[in-house]
Amino acid sequence: LSILLSLLVPAHPARSPDCGGILTPSGLSYFAEVSKPHAETILTQELTAQTDSDLFLSSPKPSRKQINSVKVSKLTLSLIPHSGLRLNIDVDLGVTTAPSTTKAMRLAILADLHVEMSPEGNLELVTSACKPALEEVQSTKEIESKSSSSEVDKEINVDKICLEVSKLLLSPNERLVSLTTQFPVTPSCQVQYLPLAAPMFSEQGITISLQTTFQVVGMGIPLPVSPTPFSMPEPASSSPSHIILAFSEHFYSSLFFALEMAGDFNMTILTSLTTATMAQNITQMGSLFQEDSPVLLQAVFRSSPRVVLEEGKAALKLFLTIQVGAGLPAFQSFLSVNVEVKCSEHQDPSPAGPCPSPPTVESRRELTVLSLWQAALLEELFVPTVREEVPAQLNVVLSEGIFLPHIFGFTYTDVSVVIHKDYVLVPCNLELQ
Repeated sequence: LSILLSLLVPAHPARSPDCGGILTPSGLSYFAEVSKPHAETILTQELTAQTDSDLFLSSPKPSRKQINSVKVSKLTLSLIPHSGLRLNIDVDLGVTTAPSTTKAMRLAILADLHVEMSPEGNLELVTSACKPALEEVQSTKEIESKSSSSEVDKEINVDKICLEVSKLLLSPNERLVSLTTQFPVTPSCQVQYLPLAAPMFSEQGITISLQTTFQVVGMGIPLPVSPTPFSMPEPASSSPSHIILAFSEHFYSSLFFALEMAGDFNMTILTSLTTATMAQNITQMGSLFQEDSPVLLQAVFRSSPRVVLEEGKAALKLFLTIQVGAGLPAFQSFLSVNVEVKCSEHQDPSPAGPCPSPPTVESRRELTVLSLWQAALLEELFVPTVREEVPAQLNVVLSEGIFLPHIFGFTYTDVSVVIHKDYVLVPCNLELQ
């Protein structure tokens, strides 16, 4: 099967998004807030290891002035539509100018950032402009003359400062790489979210489009082709949520297709019937099975599941072939029934949510060697079990959900789900772990 699947995978598959997300201005503010300690740690490590002469373009005379304290008092990130981000950092420095004198100085850094796609397909934050400025805030020695304060009015070593800004981006870029990690859905099935291009920047936030791929036993599988291209919907208004994830109807179809290919939906159901109890109504059973054995149902998908999203509701249609038989470990089938099961959910499924509503069996067709069986008897004997056990076992597979697209170190909180026609929105907040 794996060899056949590999032959079916096109050499250059069409790249089109099936999900994505919008980082809102609220989310950007949260990122800036939680980035302050990291920025302060990096700048402290780098700046306190330097002397005054390293940081400023002063006279060539040796300087023994030393930066001994660094505190980030302000860090903000703002959107530049159609371009990128603006990083604004205010750093309070304590500079020792003499054994008993420390000058308080303010280093202001203004940097423009944009996002690029690396050759490996990862997103990278890059500095496109950097402008530092320095001013003296106060002197700890009141007897110091105004002329002495002019000594700090020097040209900043821009290259040195902007190098430190680049170092601030190392950790965020390491986290961004984790976006394309393979996440487990089940032990035999993994999902991967791949960015298709650099994000788009607008007043509404940062929009990224993703393409989902699935691996079964480590091999990529060819997913059904989406009938319509998916694009990230624009938020109707400013959202208080940090991020809004969006999943297309095609995303769900691909997910269930992958789980079907992995065999995760194949199930064996033990019924309350035995061959002896069935022989009371079906006399032929006595000749087929001399010993009393429990009656089993083995269900496999005969075609791919279908997901349909409408305003406020979602439906999952399953097309199963159920073999009815007995005997373990040697299963002997004596009946094959095709069953269509529909699970419906109103407004609040998780992105890979369970099948919570009792399904309806919409059609049945028996292919049997026992031609005397009637459809009504089949329904009485097996449909209640199918109605109860099929969604229960689906829920076992889906109970853990799947990993949503995310970067390492952050988790989602305050999650809500809004179902629309053809797609699902998941507004949520971010929390640094």
